[in-house]
Amino acid sequence: MRHLFLSFCLFLSFTLIAQEQKSVDFISGDVSINIVPEQKLVKGTVTYTFDILNAVDSIFLDAKNFRFTTVRLNNKKVKYSVDDKHIIINKRFKKGKAQQLKLSYEVQPTQTVYFIGWEDDTSTNNQVWTQGQGKYTSHWLPSFDDMNEKVVFDLTISFDSAYEVVANGKLIDSKKDKENTTTWYYDMEKPMSSYLLAFTIAKYDKKTITSNSGIPLELYYYPEDSLKFEPTYRYSKEIFDFLEGEIGVDFPWQNYKQLPVKDFLYAGMENTTTTIFSDAYMIDSTAFIDKNYVNINAHELAHQWFGDLVTEVDGHHHWLQEGFATYYALLSEKELFGDEAFFWKLFDTAETLHKSTIDGKGESLKDPKASSLTFYEKGAWALVFLRNEIGAKAFKKGIQNYLEKYKFKNVTIKEFLQEMESASGTSLVSFETVWLEEKEFSNEAALTYLKENSSSIANFIKLQYEVNALLPQKEQLALIENAYATSNSIAFKKRIILSYSELLSEDLIEEILASNILELRQALLLKTVQIPLGLQANFESLLEDQSYVTVENALYRLFLNFPDNRKAYLDQTKDIVGFSDKNVRLLWLTLALVTEDYNSLKTKEYFDELGSYTNAKYDPKTRETAFQYLFQTFGLTDINLEDLADASMHHSWQFKKFARALCDELLKDEAYKNRIIALLPKLNEKEKLYLTSKLE
Repeated sequence: MRHLFLSFCLFLSFTLIAQEQKSVDFISGDVSINIVPEQKLVKGTVTYTFDILNAVDSIFLDAKNFRFTTVRLNNKKVKYSVDDKHIIINKRFKKGKAQQLKLSYEVQPTQTVYFIGWEDDTSTNNQVWTQGQGKYTSHWLPSFDDMNEKVVFDLTISFDSAYEVVANGKLIDSKKDKENTTTWYYDMEKPMSSYLLAFTIAKYDKKTITSNSGIPLELYYYPEDSLKFEPTYRYSKEIFDFLEGEIGVDFPWQNYKQLPVKDFLYAGMENTTTTIFSDAYMIDSTAFIDKNYVNINAHELAHQWFGDLVTEVDGHHHWLQEGFATYYALLSEKELFGDEAFFWKLFDTAETLHKSTIDGKGESLKDPKASSLTFYEKGAWALVFLRNEIGAKAFKKGIQNYLEKYKFKNVTIKEFLQEMESASGTSLVSFETVWLEEKEFSNEAALTYLKENSSSIANFIKLQYEVNALLPQKEQLALIENAYATSNSIAFKKRIILSYSELLSEDLIEEILASNILELRQALLLKTVQIPLGLQANFESLLEDQSYVTVENALYRLFLNFPDNRKAYLDQTKDIVGFSDKNVRLLWLTLALVTEDYNSLKTKEYFDELGSYTNAKYDPKTRETAFQYLFQTFGLTDINLEDLADASMHHSWQFKKFARALCDELLKDEAYKNRIIALLPKLNEKEKLYLTSKLE
């Protein structure tokens, strides 16, 4: 009973602390940290200034598994307690008295700070970077899991002088000491939620361009990727200038930086002034058509207003961040690539959302547990209809009023809608019900909007209806080919190919392949399994296209369809690597190995190269593809199995999930099972523990 009573008291104390924290207003945080990557250790000191709004008995900070060496309140020792999630300052605070709290600490973060490459003595691309989305900065800095606490943070970071250290705000100084260590000093002028704190450490070069409004745009890249700079950051200035004008509110921060990192968990993250993105989007000009950074670039930049300047109160209002960033990214692409690109992208997302509704997976935009599809795509559609309902002028005025009124604050959907109603003089009760509360996607309304705004989409929807109404295939084909021939829209023709490829005549297929329009040629290839013999030469021309997706798929399909020409196809593509994940090279190596008598003296060399790509120095996508090809063909060596054990502990949950699923599959095979058991002594403790649990 005594233990039960103590547990209840402890629970009650934490509940009260959480409630009373609203009586404390943290103003600024002066952070100084030293990173020890070999130990995955952060040593730091933070000094917070704060005001007491109402008398309280204690205050707390979120701090996951910290060891504190100094805790001083107003430069005096103070009683405190620590658990694995918090530090609690046990003192009565009077209302109205400004305070200063200094904490020195050490911590080995179990997440949020990622140390890439430091365990590999041969790595040449060692990095340290953070990903604190939501509430995770408290793994490396005593801070605030609550997004409603906004603080002006200044960061001072010491590290090896051979690296660049980049963090939120403006670099005001950097000083090198005698031990080849440099200290970087970053200044922020305005408050932000602590989940948006970030730093990146890597070997970078950078180029700085300036927006029309005078904001420095610092664009970072690896020295070896200098030729990828232009295609990666293409349109960056145009996007910035467009968004600043379209939103109608000046960029709210001192500067804006973008940095690629290895093995990032997502496409990008909108840390205040400092977007971090996956280096998979560092691309060359050939890759641009299939996989570019433009949409992510615009999306993360839009977050600097919607998410960073104004921040949701909690997950019930997440639409105010992701829906808005998605919508303004679409507007940016519309500005760059035209109306057709904009409306057809909306058409595609409408189809996906409609299918989700039909499958019973529709979600409300007010559901904090909704999927990314809902928050991003349905959220963007909601803004399309809001603007359509109240008019572009009132929409922009409402957005401006909303951002100005709630800048550096937290907001709710209700507060946003109030500003839009005020700006437009229109009740938005019906809009809120249909677009924000209902689970179903309003597909009929979406299609009506698209038909009214895009003649090519109107024609395509009409074609779909007419084709479905016709039973004889000959009549269907005539209708489709006539629609194709009379349209000037590439997007329209692409949808015809993707939707009706099995109905197309050889004459039309030949015409498409002769068009030299990459999008149409690629669409046809992706929908073709059996290549007509009479069109072999036409399809072979796809190997020359400036598209890594096209080359990869053309090589595979031609290889399967025309066995007598396999060696020629391999010779033609032997020097093509593809995207950063080596998509073409990995396929080429696999096909070369399964082709009898192809460069037989190099068979071991090819096998060793393919096997090497499972190593941790490569990105997860490269490793995953290499594992798949090896598993499906020649099997995994012991070195590959060690790499798979490493992958099963990876920080990327998607890659870890793949690796663990493959482990499960291998363990069904007695030979693989015995080999894995024999390898256990070579593995680290986490890997060994995981595999042992699977074996049991």
